[in-house]
Amino acid sequence: MFHKERCDIEPFESKVWLSSPTMHGEELKYMTEAYRTNWMSTVGENINEIERMVCHKIGCKYAVALSSGTASLHLAMKLAGEAIYGSTELGKGALNGHKVFCSDMTFDATVNPVIYEGGIPVFIDTEYDTWNMDPKALETAFDIYPDVKMIVLVHLYGTPAKMDEIKTIADRHGAIIVEDAAESFGATYKEKQTGTFGHYNCISFNGNKIITGSSGGMFLTDCLDDANKVRKWSTQSRENAAWYQHEELGYNYRMSNVIAGVVRGQLPYLEQHIVQKRTIYERYKEGLKDLPVSMNPYDEENSVPNFWLSCLLIDKDAMCRQVRSENEALSIGESGKSCPTEILDAIAGINAEGRPIWKPMHMQPIYRMNPFVVRDGNGRARTNAYIDGECLDVGMDIFNRGLCLPSDNKMTEQQQDRIIEVIKRCFD
Repeated sequence: MFHKERCDIEPFESKVWLSSPTMHGEELKYMTEAYRTNWMSTVGENINEIERMVCHKIGCKYAVALSSGTASLHLAMKLAGEAIYGSTELGKGALNGHKVFCSDMTFDATVNPVIYEGGIPVFIDTEYDTWNMDPKALETAFDIYPDVKMIVLVHLYGTPAKMDEIKTIADRHGAIIVEDAAESFGATYKEKQTGTFGHYNCISFNGNKIITGSSGGMFLTDCLDDANKVRKWSTQSRENAAWYQHEELGYNYRMSNVIAGVVRGQLPYLEQHIVQKRTIYERYKEGLKDLPVSMNPYDEENSVPNFWLSCLLIDKDAMCRQVRSENEALSIGESGKSCPTEILDAIAGINAEGRPIWKPMHMQPIYRMNPFVVRDGNGRARTNAYIDGECLDVGMDIFNRGLCLPSDNKMTEQQQDRIIEVIKRCFD
């Protein structure tokens, strides 16, 4: 429990969330339209319209609305596997034992679809500049596994990865990129929207995302054939026949017209949400500038995040003692120091929601035996996390020292000021 003095900071009457849906009214209008016209299934005007709107915003030619971002990633893996290795027999995934380079520090929905299609994730360590896939570790990963032909990367917390470097490496090795832009809808890299850099691209409308449908996701592409394949696969691969004819494996992955109504009402407010999220980020940065901490970084010259979540990284020499098991955490407070466990407990004590940084995939019990590639100080990559006793596992370091702060765009300045004050007390 948080034990430092904070008795004069009253808890919020209503909880301040990490990132909750922000409704505007038009959502109900379009949901009601779906109800009134009886288009409640997986076809209808709302679906058609959000596919058009997202294509216009992102700058891609085709979009397919699906039941979740994970469904989009799954079908992207299937497409990529068939493009690289050809079709496989029924019951064997399209990746069928082949290795795939994956971002290490992410939510497991980025990686699980690789397994769905029978692939073997090889995790590429994170770099400190953006908290995304390290291009130098990726380059040497190709030296270790030269036959790999697929890369799955994420833009963590809405911050674009170093796409020029990663794409150059991918092109040099003839590898396909699957871009998980689930958290970064509206973010740009060199004035180009995320969700357009990969061969296959995915966004999410999950309940906590910057634009939400309560659920839902979207597959993005410039290839009509790929879009048509995803449409077919997502509706149980029904053939063009008067009866139910099936010649290949399909899935029940299409978005409903009701959910699409929520997304349709949300989309016009994307830029407003980004401005609100950025204001929260900048306010934390200013309010915490005198503490031994830093905010989640981004390349200010080349990228503009959507600032989905504001995150904090505690300086190494300002960390108090902290121990984490698989399910629990314990910290021992020290004067002038703190740690994520203590700060998250303190934030929870005033009825606000924070969260640990995504636990890296190579640390997850399910993936601990998978290959993991890091780099040393000379820019080389290794498959072990320690060299000469020094920890080179960047993802593990950020997980140990970092946390996600309350980033709800309905949070008032007064509420954020109280959260900032609680964080300051943790370093007393």
